Amino acid sequence: MIGLMLAAGTVLLAVLLTQLKSRIAVRQSLPVIGPIADFTLTNQIGRAVSLADVRGRVWVADIIFTRCPGPCLKMTKQMKELQEALPSASQAKLVTLTTDPDFDTPTVLRAYAERFQADTNRWMFLTGTKQAIGKVAIDSLKLTAIEKKPEERESPRDLFVHSTIFVVADKQGQLRGVFETTGQGIDPQKVKTDILAAVSQLESEP
Repeated sequence: MIGLMLAAGTVLLAVLLTQLKSRIAVRQSLPVIGPIADFTLTNQIGRAVSLADVRGRVWVADIIFTRCPGPCLKMTKQMKELQEALPSASQAKLVTLTTDPDFDTPTVLRAYAERFQADTNRWMFLTGTKQAIGKVAIDSLKLTAIEKKPEERESPRDLFVHSTIFVVADKQGQLRGVFETTGQGIDPQKVKTDILAAVSQLESEP
């Protein structure tokens, strides 16, 4: 059921990407895509995190898993570049969700954060039950992650097909931006510039 819901979300995502790219290009106001439902997950030091903990701040989120043999490392490096590029005055948060909570415990996520020199005052790594992660990732953030069947895996770590997007939420807990980070024709530097512009725009809103 979750796999079907995730797959269906990719159709909506394609439409949203087209709309958002054109709006960002002309620096129009970012549209409200939808509200983010409340959630309770666990961060890399074992503390509960809910929507209330990021309310009042703009935040950028993605979904990866730490034993990923594919694009996850590249995405995390891109998130690190965002961390370094955000102005010191910015109060924006970075949020990385795992799609592999059975393996990605807080201890594993803490080691992963240290590997990428994450400033955990600004960048949090979240795990939880599959149901809790799926609720916020699928329903609210339009992120996708589909578990591969054993016969489809090319290696023991080839566990999921997942989206490679970064999403941006505003201070009121609403999804406002969707950005593809990898793939043919994608310029990583432009992606970073566009996300930083979106963060700046949303931080200036009441």
